[in-house]
Amino acid sequence: MKKVLIAAMALTLSMSVMTSCRDTKDKTEEASEEAAKSLEEAGEDLEKAAEDASDAMKEAGEDAKEMGEKALDSIKKAGEETIDAAKEAGEDVKEAAKKAIDSI
Repeated sequence: MKKVLIAAMALTLSMSVMTSCRDTKDKTEEASEEAAKSLEEAGEDLEKAAEDASDAMKEAGEDAKEMGEKALDSIKKAGEETIDAAKEAGEDVKEAAKKAIDSI
């Protein structure tokens, strides 16, 4: 009777350990699947962030180019106005010199 009782207890303990191992295996597989899913989502988020950063850099480059073109136009206009003013001043000096010569 003792042998049957010990065998039954050993069998019960063995079944309990097998069930526990099976549960652990299932939980490990589930955790691995969740980790893989999280990594995939993180990868997608990183890809989207990289695309957003790339778009922002392109836009900033276009804005900088436009600002540079405007600055060049302003410099060109200022240069033309300076040349016109210098020509006008030269004409005024020329006329003043003529008047001074005529008055002598």
